[in-house]
Amino acid sequence: MVGLSSLMGSSGRFFKRSWGQIAEFTFCKLKTRMIGFAQRSCSSEPSSAEYFSHSTEKYRDLQGYFTRRLKEKYHQFSHIPQYSVVCGHDYDYFTQNDGIHRIQKKGNVPVPEQVLDIKETLGGEDQMQTERRQKFQWTVQRMRLSPQEKHLAASLKCSHGQNMRFVVVRLKKRNLPSTQHIIATLERVCSFEWATDDVLFYTTMEGLRSRAVFRLDVTSSGNRITCVYEEAEPDVFVEVALSRNRQILTINCSSRSKSEVLLCDVKNSQLEPVVVQPRQQDLLFFLEHWKRWLIILANTGPGQEYQVLQAPVSEPSMASWVPIFVPDPGTVIKDMEVIGDHCVLIATTSTNELILIVVPLTHPKEAYVVQLPSWVCAIETKKPGMAEEQQNVLEFLVSSPVQPPVSCCLHPDNRLLLSGRDGSSTKKQAKYFTTRLEVCSPDGTLVPVTLLHAVPVKGLSKAPLLVHVYGAYGRDLNMEFCPGKRLLLEHGWALAYCHIRGGGERGLSWHRQARVEGKLKGVEDLQTCLHHLFSLGVSAPSLTALTAHSAGAVPVGALCNRDPHLMQAVLLQAPFLDVLGSMENLDLPLTLEDRDEWGDAVGNVKHRQLLASYCPLQNITPQHYPSMLLTTYREDPRIPLAGVLKYTDLLKKAIGTHISSNPKPERAPNIVLNVQPGANHLGPEDYEQMLMEEALKLAFLYTELGLDRPLLSRKRKR
Repeated sequence: MVGLSSLMGSSGRFFKRSWGQIAEFTFCKLKTRMIGFAQRSCSSEPSSAEYFSHSTEKYRDLQGYFTRRLKEKYHQFSHIPQYSVVCGHDYDYFTQNDGIHRIQKKGNVPVPEQVLDIKETLGGEDQMQTERRQKFQWTVQRMRLSPQEKHLAASLKCSHGQNMRFVVVRLKKRNLPSTQHIIATLERVCSFEWATDDVLFYTTMEGLRSRAVFRLDVTSSGNRITCVYEEAEPDVFVEVALSRNRQILTINCSSRSKSEVLLCDVKNSQLEPVVVQPRQQDLLFFLEHWKRWLIILANTGPGQEYQVLQAPVSEPSMASWVPIFVPDPGTVIKDMEVIGDHCVLIATTSTNELILIVVPLTHPKEAYVVQLPSWVCAIETKKPGMAEEQQNVLEFLVSSPVQPPVSCCLHPDNRLLLSGRDGSSTKKQAKYFTTRLEVCSPDGTLVPVTLLHAVPVKGLSKAPLLVHVYGAYGRDLNMEFCPGKRLLLEHGWALAYCHIRGGGERGLSWHRQARVEGKLKGVEDLQTCLHHLFSLGVSAPSLTALTAHSAGAVPVGALCNRDPHLMQAVLLQAPFLDVLGSMENLDLPLTLEDRDEWGDAVGNVKHRQLLASYCPLQNITPQHYPSMLLTTYREDPRIPLAGVLKYTDLLKKAIGTHISSNPKPERAPNIVLNVQPGANHLGPEDYEQMLMEEALKLAFLYTELGLDRPLLSRKRKR
């Protein structure tokens, strides 16, 4: 499936770890998946990582305490379901820390067999020992089976930097001396799919972009690689995808404002790519396959939102597109799957509640809604196995930031939704409250807020509050399960997710409203959300902290300049704070294409003035500020380290000026810059390093909000 995030986000890709990968580290199982586009891409400049490093010392003791607590929490949820297993005809394939293993589906051989050894693949024990000393760790990122299980392709990623390795393995019969036989090794492979047992299409990463598609032909006389597509436009990202029924392979060329799809008919061995519809400005679409039809999800509906259309495979151009389903007003389509003779849509309601919409492709007017429990905030669909019966069932996981994933199966033919490994209901998960609010922004727009809490709202007046925000590139807030968030709720916190404009929660128009000239709307949304929560009796400014990542730091930083008394503390990870400086620097890799999001600071005077009006770094002034923990990564190619250092320095000077000129004694906020090694924009992939980083954030929050260390829960003796 090609997710909508690839059409609604930035054109730079990043690797995202699901929480399940973190938990699996505990038991030496590793899993990652590639989704979405990069939130911000810039080049970093070298600077001193020790510039403010001494500031973290005061949190060391509490950090150690929370490291132990987080380990316990991740261990507690390490058993929950996840989708790292790939189902073949004869074997099921899964990852472990030493590589990829398989287990036979039938027969009396339950012992797993290794088919890919990471150590041998990367150069043997000596090389692995060297990388372990340097705290490098290689993990299996993705794997794909060829149609008849003849070959397996896998990508490996190093936890340090952007190093990637791609291998193709010929699968042998069981009990042969060695099942690992690597027939191809490549570098920087991004997406890849098998068209036939001997033909694989793949894309490569050059810097932060993927622009070319290659074809690998595996023959008895050797391998042959040919380039089948090369993208000319700098803001377009290219990937390959296979339809759910494995009959068509698509080359998807997408930017934030346009998309184009090239089609390869695998069933008829027509592997020369054919353009479905030439790209045009503001047309976004992707497609699936059903019998002799293409099922297309395109933003040709009312208000340029997504609707479902169909066209014959023989005549795929836009002139043949016929609408078969238009969502009701207020309903936003987030993703699409074709299951048997049904199109299943993942959608949200006006309050950001997730639902499934099932459209029978033989009778589209008989579409129906499948309600999900109100606590569900995230859905992850499973790639189907090789078996034909698996094509008629949609397997997926539902979760929330504080509710661990529950496996579900949807059988569209009989309208049956089963949940839980044992068929138990997802309603049993509803231990905590999920309150969905709508807040009226100054211009009358209703902004969704998701509030998670352990006691009724009326009991939250003295509860510490952690507010999450993003609001850029048309991307939704990440609301998958996180054991650290569960830990906070268990200790009386409330968690608020403010779905401000600029994100994708309310559709494409939600993003359009807060691009370029509308950027201040996101700041106003966030400010209004906080005022509304306080007016409901939820927490208080002195007990409130804001957290954001990457471009999410822009509305948070702007609000700190505009109304700093609304919060006590701020957590920013890989923060984009020097917006104006970055957009003025044409030498940075993605400044030109980021003009669609932030504006043209060089050639448009009005855009430059707007950027200057809200840029967090440009608007620092001597006044009260909340305490801040800024975590950045020395080699992050998306966020220039120099900009974060400059912001921190200017902020400290402004705070010092304010305190020295204020006759009333005032407690100085703590401004902590935590510069970490590596280039992982989303944080460390190493389990221990991740725990230390998360524990520091918790220690910072408890210290700056003046909270007592939470007591260990003790089981009562019988």
